[in-house]
Amino acid sequence: MRNTNQLAPRPGMAGHPAALWLTGGTVVDVVTNTTQPGLNVALADGVISAVTSAQPPAEATVVPINGRFVLPGLVSVHTHLTIVYPFEQTDVHESSAASALRAASRARDAILAGVTTVRTLDEQNRADIELRAAIGAGWSLEAPRIVASGRAIGITGGHGKGLACSYADGHDEFLKAARAELEAGADHVKVFITGGIAHQDESFNGAQMTADEMRAVVRAAQEQDTYVVAHAGGGAAIQEALKAGIKAFEHGYDLDQTTVDAMARHRAYLTPTLSVTSCPDWMAAHGFTDWQIELAMRVHPTHLASIQRAFGRAVTDPGQLDAEGIRIVAGTDYLPGEPNDGTSCAVKEMELLEQAGLPTGATLRAGTWEAARLIRLEDQLGSVAQGLAGDLVITSEDPTKTVSALRTIGTVIQAGRVIRTDLDAPSVAPTWAGWLR
Repeated sequence: MRNTNQLAPRPGMAGHPAALWLTGGTVVDVVTNTTQPGLNVALADGVISAVTSAQPPAEATVVPINGRFVLPGLVSVHTHLTIVYPFEQTDVHESSAASALRAASRARDAILAGVTTVRTLDEQNRADIELRAAIGAGWSLEAPRIVASGRAIGITGGHGKGLACSYADGHDEFLKAARAELEAGADHVKVFITGGIAHQDESFNGAQMTADEMRAVVRAAQEQDTYVVAHAGGGAAIQEALKAGIKAFEHGYDLDQTTVDAMARHRAYLTPTLSVTSCPDWMAAHGFTDWQIELAMRVHPTHLASIQRAFGRAVTDPGQLDAEGIRIVAGTDYLPGEPNDGTSCAVKEMELLEQAGLPTGATLRAGTWEAARLIRLEDQLGSVAQGLAGDLVITSEDPTKTVSALRTIGTVIQAGRVIRTDLDAPSVAPTWAGWLR
């Protein structure tokens, strides 16, 4: 399986405690949506070394957490670290340095908000790949684990126009473009199979890629043992994409029952991104034009009904996690660490999923374990278990009751390092007095 992310401690990074014990906590099992009180979580060399009722050794660094809730760090699977608002201000000739600096700033915001892993889905100048390489080389950067796409690929004049994407037309061009992103270090391939709501002159119901073009990117991905993820608005294009071998879809603005049933049969993944049609105040504060906000609000009822239709075929029972059905995962399409309605965009998106009718347990998995399964890292992160990444968040309220408990994230730990905390704990990152406190 192609993936460049590893659990080893970052080279040259100071502050890895030899053994950090979080004692007296309530561990959240996100798979079953249950809690286990009175447990200790031990972290060593970047991973969880034990989840136990045993007492810590004398030499351990002990941090009492007094019954607070310990769960895996959040995973956002639709992230853009270099995006510019409004979209029309994107400079397609921007330097790689400018893209990388903007990406690094957004990445820091994300990890401070508790998002310890992101899947990127189109970054200008492949800044996600560059940032991931810098982190791997031991640069002192606070950032989530990055599962990178490089540049998304679309047709000439299609949904990606003006956004510094990669453009192609025809089977051979798409095959070459997909191979180029993978050669550059992408972990997966992102394509635009329909239009969306970013441009006035496009529809999200008509296909923008042909079946041959879809098969080309799937072939390139399969050559590298990875997968294709598609920006997709309407049903007909998704049905064609499923036949071509694409099984991961973003947005789903208008899914009819036939498409939903087809997605369920193929055990497809869906990232609803409800935020993009639910947050007019956020859009206004970030420079979106009046027509863009009006269009998003006009699409909202259709989008919500579409996602609720998908929820009807979603896998929500912890005992049926490998059964036929749609896998729902959480991603914002906005900046996951940005403030939104008193919390982060990442948490707000999960609240919107829960409010739309996705059960709390399924919503919690959507932003943790199920998201880790999508990016093929569930054997490395996404839950609290021995041997998995020491990527944790600690809340004062119970997230198995409502995901709004994630608004009370007070401590963020990545690879065993305390990134920020409201506990009496060793910290290797600057003190953060942000809006989540």
